[in-house]
Amino acid sequence: MGDSTDAPIRVMVVDDHPMWRDAVERDLEVAGLDVVGVASTGQEALARFPAARPDVLVLDLQIPAPNGVEVTAEVVRQDPSVRVLILSASGEQADVLEAVKAGATGYLVKSASREELLDAVRRVARGDTVFTAGLAGLVLGEYRRLSDTPATPEDGTPRLTERETEVLRLVAKGLSYKQIAERLVVSHRTVQNHVQNTLRKLQMHNRVELTRWAIEQGLDDDE
Repeated sequence: MGDSTDAPIRVMVVDDHPMWRDAVERDLEVAGLDVVGVASTGQEALARFPAARPDVLVLDLQIPAPNGVEVTAEVVRQDPSVRVLILSASGEQADVLEAVKAGATGYLVKSASREELLDAVRRVARGDTVFTAGLAGLVLGEYRRLSDTPATPEDGTPRLTERETEVLRLVAKGLSYKQIAERLVVSHRTVQNHVQNTLRKLQMHNRVELTRWAIEQGLDDDE
């Protein structure tokens, strides 16, 4: 018996295509990961999540209700330590951005190879982010949109630092973390931290906006 640090990564797979879901489950198990649950709808995923207790949720966005974004928000609320790896067909990037705001830390296109999938699951389980060029561009665009909105310094809306913006721009150009680290003469871990801080701020942005909206709704109710 190995010690607990050697325990296999616990993964739950949520996808409404049986053949694809079975293939992912098989690939994970062959690689020594522990598939602790599968689901084909958002409802099944939320019903099975508490008992399955996965380290990583591999989640297709386009599933029968509740959708992948709503499932992400709910599982992260229930267990803030869970890592959500979004599997997306192309053309769903706006949805992926919403899932990232809800707490997902990984994003992979469905055309990814078996090796890329296993690497992504292992990386998000370690606490890394799996962040593609397309998504980085979207996040950068979202920050520009938010920055164009007049904001008072005390409104609590998180802003990106110059270095975070620079790192995100390089990710958006398609550079790897390793290439960015070499270009900026920093460690790979530093680049990783900048990306994670960026995601955290975007999730914070989302919460600030939600809070603001809730307060506005509340004020409307009083009238």
